[in-house]
Amino acid sequence: MFFHIYPEKVHPVNKKIRITFLALFFASGLFAQGIDLSLLKSINGPPSGADKTWKFISNKAIVVDIAAPVSLVVAGYINNDDNLKISGLQTAASFIVAGGATFVGKKIFNRDRPFITHPDVIYAKEHPTDASFPSGHTAFAFSTATSLSLAIPKWYVIVPSFAYASAVGYSRMYLGVHYPSDVLAGAVVGAGSAYLTWKLQKWIVGKKKPRDIAH
Repeated sequence: MFFHIYPEKVHPVNKKIRITFLALFFASGLFAQGIDLSLLKSINGPPSGADKTWKFISNKAIVVDIAAPVSLVVAGYINNDDNLKISGLQTAASFIVAGGATFVGKKIFNRDRPFITHPDVIYAKEHPTDASFPSGHTAFAFSTATSLSLAIPKWYVIVPSFAYASAVGYSRMYLGVHYPSDVLAGAVVGAGSAYLTWKLQKWIVGKKKPRDIAH
């Protein structure tokens, strides 16, 4: 018995649908990039007196991010509070996970900084040399803010924590070193890392708790 294999024939209508879909896909990507750049231009702007403030927030963010877990652990030892100690370790773990995810993301996407791609419209107020997507500063800031909010779920912790993280993200756009999409991705990475490590910590602590023995 002989089998004849014929090349698959694509119906003209289906072919048009595929071409239309691809065209819409690429057009939406270009449209999103246009919005990304337009929003960045409205935030960035030429050098001004506010530059020092936003540079300070951006450059000192790492100090806050490191101080947060250390402070929780120290407070835990001073108050003999195991929950604070554990929260401090979880915050540090979240920081490490966020850093790893950001590093991998930068290697995979390898996106150029906006001041490199658009030097004619974006003012570079800093000159980092690594990839742009996602924003590492924002990832670390939102990792810290989310971890603190989960450890101490009080408004007076949550509000300033996320105000700080949002300010860090804004500073990276203001300085012309990140697109809004970089910052959004960094926020998702940071918050996600904090939530995942918090859930893992809860699971580990739950496993270690001694079970009640019925008498």
